[in-house]
Amino acid sequence: MPKRTLVTAGLPYSNGRLHVGHIGGAYLPADTYVRYLRACGQDVLWICGSDDNGVAIEISAMKEDKTPQEVSTQFHQRQKLDFEGLRIEFDVYGGTHQPHYQGTHEQLSREFFGNIHEKGYFTKKTSKQLYDPKADRFLPDRYVRGICHHCGDHETHGDQCDRTGAIIDPLLLKNPVSTITETPAEIRETTHWYLRLNEFEQPLHEWLESKRGTWRTSVLNFALGQIKQGLPERAMTRDISWGIPVPLDDPDAAGKVLFVWFDAPIGYISFTAQLLADRGQPLDSYRDWWASDDSEIVHFIGEDNTVFHALIWPAMLMADARHSLPTQVVANNFINFRQDGQELKVSKSSTPAESPVWIEEFLKRYDSDALRYYLTAIAPESSRTAFDPADFIARNNAELVGTLGNFVNRTLQFAGKYFDGQVPDPAGQTDADRQHLAAAGPALEAVGQHLRAFRFRQGLEELMAYARRCNEHFSERAPWASRKTDMTDCAAAIATCIHAVQVLAVLCHPFMPGAAEKMRAQLAAPSTGFNWDVPAPLPAGHTLGEAQILFEKLEAGEDFA
Repeated sequence: MPKRTLVTAGLPYSNGRLHVGHIGGAYLPADTYVRYLRACGQDVLWICGSDDNGVAIEISAMKEDKTPQEVSTQFHQRQKLDFEGLRIEFDVYGGTHQPHYQGTHEQLSREFFGNIHEKGYFTKKTSKQLYDPKADRFLPDRYVRGICHHCGDHETHGDQCDRTGAIIDPLLLKNPVSTITETPAEIRETTHWYLRLNEFEQPLHEWLESKRGTWRTSVLNFALGQIKQGLPERAMTRDISWGIPVPLDDPDAAGKVLFVWFDAPIGYISFTAQLLADRGQPLDSYRDWWASDDSEIVHFIGEDNTVFHALIWPAMLMADARHSLPTQVVANNFINFRQDGQELKVSKSSTPAESPVWIEEFLKRYDSDALRYYLTAIAPESSRTAFDPADFIARNNAELVGTLGNFVNRTLQFAGKYFDGQVPDPAGQTDADRQHLAAAGPALEAVGQHLRAFRFRQGLEELMAYARRCNEHFSERAPWASRKTDMTDCAAAIATCIHAVQVLAVLCHPFMPGAAEKMRAQLAAPSTGFNWDVPAPLPAGHTLGEAQILFEKLEAGEDFA
């Protein structure tokens, strides 16, 4: 493994609440990966923060009669609480327009733009752009809706096709409408700076081809398909007031800001720089992570961000030529919401505000580990999936409660009742016990292999397969019977099972850190962190903690309606 690994997840817009789709798509798999790497002893930085600039924030502020700063700060704080409630624990959760991070972010974004401009990769040109006469403003791509010029019969937004993910030329949309005022859009002239993406088609193609066998084929096929179609010039400035002013001494730059998708990925760098500065290191020490052969950079994103992270951001990095390209771009598909037999998108307009599909509502009712488990179990790694409330409850009860929780509870309850709450003597272990203990190493290796390959769903399946084997071993050894006839044999069986609980705590840590900590507390095991190897068995006579229910059984209800 590399000396350092820097992990990021796509910056959420700070204009709305987080829902299960957001978490399962990018932030949970990234947190799981980080926890695994750290358990393996790796040096990791886990970087994220809110995307506070751009028209999305400006329009939300307009609708709520607030300032953009008020809106972005409000949702930055709410989203941060959501992440904390789910035990998604970043090293830094910055914000591109939050006071502590804004200065560093603007400085590095201006440097980035200026460097690319000096190298001649921008084209300044006056072009036609869609305009909302009622709102008296030019329309950023996302705030135009019309018939897609790729699909021909599908209504989409003006930045990329909602169906195929292809880059859209908003001027080619049929019947374009402003989503701000719902009035027909007009075409007017404006001046902007365009990044000539076509100049990077060949280096991007070669770079992407070098990732075969390590990147998901869906990401590679999409990105290479876009290159085959030809990459258009892309405007990297916008006619809005909320954002980073274009850093050029040019009259035509007045009143314009950097395109939010230009400065947002630079947030990964600026948040890293600010984090290290807060730790007392020089501001430019971020280059140890962003410009070193000893460091890998892994981006976790949702499928709608693939075009930016696999093409536009790498092209920006190539043009800038001061930072490393991503080592890995892990893109998941969407997670929808299943209700009354239909799969629906979670939305502010149609999903009830009190539905537990929203993370802050979920955390009022349920344990975070239950959600972490279910979203990993249905991880949309190769196709879109759906959060099904009935399935969530059924799997919680059958798998977490009935399998994993059942084994831990029956083992520790038995030790508490018949061995005075202590680890019994393992001296009488049988061949079956030794075979079961020998299965721990392969289980850790199997789960680890899947996590290293970003197959989180399969990694969780391996964990549960081991938990099922633990239950089977308990039943086969039947300590409730040997207790009456052979306490030496009974003690050996329970000692073996207690060691298996120790192994399960390690296996659970990346996926369900709360459950892992509860197991360690019930074992009264030393708090020395979770290392990704078979733990040394607790010695005979070690006093265990109090056995408690690991997972709560859930009842079907109307919460998700």
